[in-house]
Amino acid sequence: MAPVSIFIALADPTRCRIVELLQAGPSPVHRLAAKFDISRPAISRHLRVLREAGLIREEKSGRENHYALQAKRLVPIRKWLDKIAPSPVPKSAPAPVIVPEPVPLPEPVAEMAAPVQPKQRKAAPVSQMGFDF
Repeated sequence: MAPVSIFIALADPTRCRIVELLQAGPSPVHRLAAKFDISRPAISRHLRVLREAGLIREEKSGRENHYALQAKRLVPIRKWLDKIAPSPVPKSAPAPVIVPEPVPLPEPVAEMAAPVQPKQRKAAPVSQMGFDF
């Protein structure tokens, strides 16, 4: 099943940016709020959504609340995406392909191996009246 609550939490650009900022390490609310042109209460609401989704954790330190990224909570997203659309990048490098050098053909065989040019045909007109587009 898709990790919907995590996708919903990350559906906002401000919350995505908060996750990116917290990747560098825990940060207090005032330092996070300084990076945005929105009010501190608005940042606190974004932090609450991320916390409820389990993407960040709140740690009280004296009078400040520090927030830290819970990166392992992103693993279900990666697994779900890999199941839907596997990554085209191979896990390990494939073995190199060795191409042998071409062997010259004897003269009579070389003439027979010359490419034959196909006859040029005019393209048939395409009908736009059906479902062929």
